[in-house]
Amino acid sequence: MILPEICWLCENFIYLRNESYQIVMKHSTPLKIDIQSEIGRLDAVVLHRPGAEVENMTPRNVQRALYSDILNLSIAQQEYEQLTGVLSRVAEVYEVRSLLEKVLDQWKPRADLITRICQTEDVMSYLDTLMAMSSAELARVLIEGLPARIDTLTSYLNNEYYALYPLYNFYFTRDAAVTVGNNALVCRMANKVRMRESLIMDAIYRYSGAFECGVIDANAGQPETSQVIMEGGDIIIAREDILIIGNGVRTTPQGIDFMVDNFRRSCPEGNGHVLVQQLPSKPESFIHLDMVFTLLDRDKCMVFKPLIMQANQYQTVYIRIENGNVAEIRPVEGLLPALKKLGMDLKPVICGGDDDWDQEREQWHSGANFFAFAPGKVLTYARNIHTLDALDKEGFEIVKASDFISGSCGDVVSGSRPCAVAIDGSELPRGGGGARCMTMPLSRQKVNW
Repeated sequence: MILPEICWLCENFIYLRNESYQIVMKHSTPLKIDIQSEIGRLDAVVLHRPGAEVENMTPRNVQRALYSDILNLSIAQQEYEQLTGVLSRVAEVYEVRSLLEKVLDQWKPRADLITRICQTEDVMSYLDTLMAMSSAELARVLIEGLPARIDTLTSYLNNEYYALYPLYNFYFTRDAAVTVGNNALVCRMANKVRMRESLIMDAIYRYSGAFECGVIDANAGQPETSQVIMEGGDIIIAREDILIIGNGVRTTPQGIDFMVDNFRRSCPEGNGHVLVQQLPSKPESFIHLDMVFTLLDRDKCMVFKPLIMQANQYQTVYIRIENGNVAEIRPVEGLLPALKKLGMDLKPVICGGDDDWDQEREQWHSGANFFAFAPGKVLTYARNIHTLDALDKEGFEIVKASDFISGSCGDVVSGSRPCAVAIDGSELPRGGGGARCMTMPLSRQKVNW
């Protein structure tokens, strides 16, 4: 006798096998991952529109969600549409949920991913339930959360509403996986509540059929107690031979060693440079390097002055790679002087402008967190008015996102004048990030340094 479960597996294997064939045919020419800088003109990017997972949060679980406040979803989505609208005009936009569905349409990748998630989150009893869902429903549940069954005394006493918690932070697509050169680095994140994001991104890069790239999984082979931890907000590809990494609460020295070990194998002609900037553990607005330092153009950067330009206890460490090996590790006098010695002479624009009070206020609301979609063409929040004023004084044209999307501002992308496109940001910053956090670039054009 054939068991019903086996019949279900066989029937779905045939269906999913056929779907997989269609996916392969559709993506016969997958996008080649290629990121050699932070500012090269953007060709493609991964985004995730915040959805019900953001609303599945209350003040009681806001700390677990790693937020500083709860969000109004409808307003957050309106603001996010501006981000999507701007980037859709300049690059090809890939959406996480759509890519995830393509993975789940294939039998083996689906089984591998769901098994890995269930094992990681200790919910193996839900494996059959998850496997029986349609790809669209399963993708929704993996992102928005799966309510727990209260069918045992243990589950009742646990007093937990979710078996799989919502991925509250997934609209910050930068953190779970970062592209360096032709590789996707799947990060081993600092908080277990975000582990599923990394597992999903690993599956997307490997099995969606949309991308051609190497995949480096920092989670593979690591024991649960491993201190190898990193997140994408701490990783900046300044130039093809220069990597800048933040060392703070989300990226450990062991995680940096892991990245350096991989970077040295792919450096141009075996020679490269890594700059490590230590970060404070508090306040929480310093969680990543890109909250205090981002690149704007070939010769300009946005900085939080007290940390990047003033004397403090947080050191900058230089690592020189020569012939594919680490040749030197030593402290240097600061991030900007070190970059200058490497041929990147950057003029800093001060987050918050000249006033110390404004600097702290606007850094808190991601005022230093810029995303460049071309050299000198950047995305930021409109709320940080003193930062925008500092950019205006440096010759940047300040453009409303709505005007950029409608085209009423003209073709500012092809123009020679730098510009800052400002999106509304009353709700999105409450999650603790800005334009760079919400974008995962896949391909950029080469920069003429």
